[in-house]
Amino acid sequence: MKYDTIIFDLDGTLLNTLDDLCDSVNTILLKHGFPERSLDEVRRFLGNGVGALMRLAVPKSVTDEEVAVYLDEFKEHYEQNMENKTRPFDGIMELLLDLNRYNYHVAIVSNKFDLAVKALAKTYFGNLIPVAIGESADVRRKPAPDSVFTAIKELGSDIKKTIYVGDSDIDVMTAKNAGIPCIGVTWGFRSREVLRNAGADYLIDTPREIFTIL
Repeated sequence: MKYDTIIFDLDGTLLNTLDDLCDSVNTILLKHGFPERSLDEVRRFLGNGVGALMRLAVPKSVTDEEVAVYLDEFKEHYEQNMENKTRPFDGIMELLLDLNRYNYHVAIVSNKFDLAVKALAKTYFGNLIPVAIGESADVRRKPAPDSVFTAIKELGSDIKKTIYVGDSDIDVMTAKNAGIPCIGVTWGFRSREVLRNAGADYLIDTPREIFTIL
């Protein structure tokens, strides 16, 4: 077996979280009298954590201190509403069931805040993904490789048999910084061109194609 460990990004890779993220962003924007953002704008703002998401969503004139307040409000709203419209992408559940059946080690590494990552992983994937790591004070955000190394350690896996799966240039950079290959998925929040230009080792259009690489 070439690889026995697969580390997945969450948003745009396993789950389509865009609608719920957009709803929470716009709830906070409207509350403070700012113009709403479109789905496409929110999609473009994703990838570097919710702090960056809120910074980009509010007008540029807003101070960092104000953004910090809005971020707390966003997190509170999102925690209560993150399962309204969020769904696994087509074919993801079948893929995870097969990976589990064939005894692959599977984890999630995300720039979404840790509480939400763990809650969403438990709700949607149960025991299929035993390790889920999000942004926290203890672990640097992707593209730093820290969370990847932590996931490999928690799984008891070997980095030489680990591959990373994500939908963004940040994910490709994370894999490169960790010294592991990256599969770019084209069904997520970034284009095939972005993934190719970032240097993804593989590009796939459906979850089943992962098995042709493993």
